Amino acid sequence: MIECAVWWAVPLPDEPEYLTLLDDAERGRYRAYRREIDRQRFLTGRVLAKTVAGDLLGRAAADVTFDAACDDCGKPHGRPRVPGAAFELSISHSGERIGVAVTSGVPVGLDVETTSRRVDDALIGYALNETERATLADLTEPDRVAAFFRFWTGKEALMKATGRGLRIPLRSLTLAGPGDPPQLVASADPALDPARTRLADLDPGEGYRAAVAVLAEQELRVTERWWPAP
Repeated sequence: MIECAVWWAVPLPDEPEYLTLLDDAERGRYRAYRREIDRQRFLTGRVLAKTVAGDLLGRAAADVTFDAACDDCGKPHGRPRVPGAAFELSISHSGERIGVAVTSGVPVGLDVETTSRRVDDALIGYALNETERATLADLTEPDRVAAFFRFWTGKEALMKATGRGLRIPLRSLTLAGPGDPPQLVASADPALDPARTRLADLDPGEGYRAAVAVLAEQELRVTERWWPAP
């Protein structure tokens, strides 16, 4: 059994107690965002991830340093990881939701999306293949939108778990349709083997959809909690 813990948070204010947890590279990324909400989401993701990592390592969040070097270009915009640590992290944010997922060394990908985005035929055609589009045909509009975001977040989570992101074409992945348990049914990309992936739907709250994926053969058990705890 693979254990995956997911923490949810809302954007933190730009206050010194949080900003001091960023290292030089993270401060550079933080300042590069033009919109305040984008800065807050980035800040919250790093603070939450360092808090979670610190708890696992038995050290203060301020003493946690991430290596976020991109595997392709070396710039600090890759997945955050603690060198030598026996766990894997994934961060995702959208709207007023920031999430961090952690597993004990198994590659993990987390994705959260607001469901207020307009779901038109162009977006569906971009993200879903013919098999998946067929499952939407007889659905009511609300169910069609819900099904689309389930497909979308599941695919994004799987792609993030590989570390390759959008280099994997969205339509190369076929996910189980509405009414079936979340699952990667088929993949035309060698980075993802259905026999070695596990997928779960999450509950980030009304107006949001989220999924987490791990690259493993064992069954997946997910726990979700809010930070800070109520």
